[in-house]
This record gives sequence, C-alpha cells and structure tokens, in this order.
Amino acid sequence: MANTKSAIKATRKTARNAARNQATKTRLKTLAKAAKKATAGSDAEASRKAAIAYVSALDRAVKSNVIHRNAASNHKSQYAKYIFAK
Repeated sequence: MANTKSAIKATRKTARNAARNQATKTRLKTLAKAAKKATAGSDAEASRKAAIAYVSALDRAVKSNVIHRNAASNHKSQYAKYIFAK
C-alpha cells in the first residue's frame, strides 16, 4: 500500500495511463487486422483507406508515448511490404 500522498497519486496516474495505453494498443491491433483483410480483397480504395487509418493510429500512439517510434516505423515498413507484395 502506498504510504505517501505522492505515491497514492502515482498509483492513480499509473492506472489511468495503463487504461489509456491498453485502449490504444487494442485499437492498433484491430486496425492492423482490418488493414490486412482489406488488402487481401480486391478493392484498392478500401485498402488505401485502411492503410491510412492504420498508419495514422500508429503515429498518434507514438505521439502519446504508447509505443516507441522505431516500433511504429517497423510496423509501417512491414505493412508497406505486405501491400506492395500484391
């Protein structure tokens, strides 16, 4: 149990940030699956929209320090390979 006022506040802050981070990571996974599914189809416009949404979400996650910028860069690069392999 936290003994000081600052430790109590830190515990609350950690819980709040963990919930935010988990929501962001879940959204990234969902968008990644949707993007892969869209590229598996034949509709180029849907594939483009899904890719834009995924890359944008990655950039927002980096901005709020949920994932590291190099990790996001790796995800974008791997996704680009997947798209252009078709």
